[in-house]
Amino acid sequence: MTRMIKDSPSPADVAAGARPAQRSAIGRILLIIALALVLNLLVLRIPRAWIAALSAYGLLGYLAAFVITAMANASVVVPVPYPALIAQLASVLGNPLGVALAGAAGSTLGESTAFLVGRAGKHAIAHTRAYRWLCRHLHSPWRTWLLLFVLSAPPNPFFDVAGITAGSLGLPYWLFLSATFAGRVVKLLFFAGLGAQFL
Repeated sequence: MTRMIKDSPSPADVAAGARPAQRSAIGRILLIIALALVLNLLVLRIPRAWIAALSAYGLLGYLAAFVITAMANASVVVPVPYPALIAQLASVLGNPLGVALAGAAGSTLGESTAFLVGRAGKHAIAHTRAYRWLCRHLHSPWRTWLLLFVLSAPPNPFFDVAGITAGSLGLPYWLFLSATFAGRVVKLLFFAGLGAQFL
């Protein structure tokens, strides 16, 4: 019995073991953010003439905004540089609101993959810290809508976690779609406005 007590790790040992894991997680987050920033800066180096060619085809530029954001947001936690592309398209097409609306629709559709993954794999994330935090805050429909809107509006490469959690909690799909769309309109209108103004 004494030997079993001695063999079990002390709270200090458990805390010391958790520190490297926390540092590793923070390091991964910083790496993803840095990678996203570098990719967006590289996209801004795409020759303007290539993107300007889309303006000759009318609605094709808006379709490009829709498809680019849908594909970018369908990939889970991979930093696809769509904000810079939205800025470039808004600059070329001269309609930041139209580009933002098309991009928000595509982005919302892409984020639906995370929602559906959560619906299908409810038990896969039930024990994560983010899941427990979101569970505490997703009680009423209006509070849920507001939280999803706030999480989707700023540049947030980890919104997928919120989408997966929303799906796993069985939230109504319309609530997820409307909150995400509203947040993405705000986000992409910001980038489209920057592009129209400065590019």
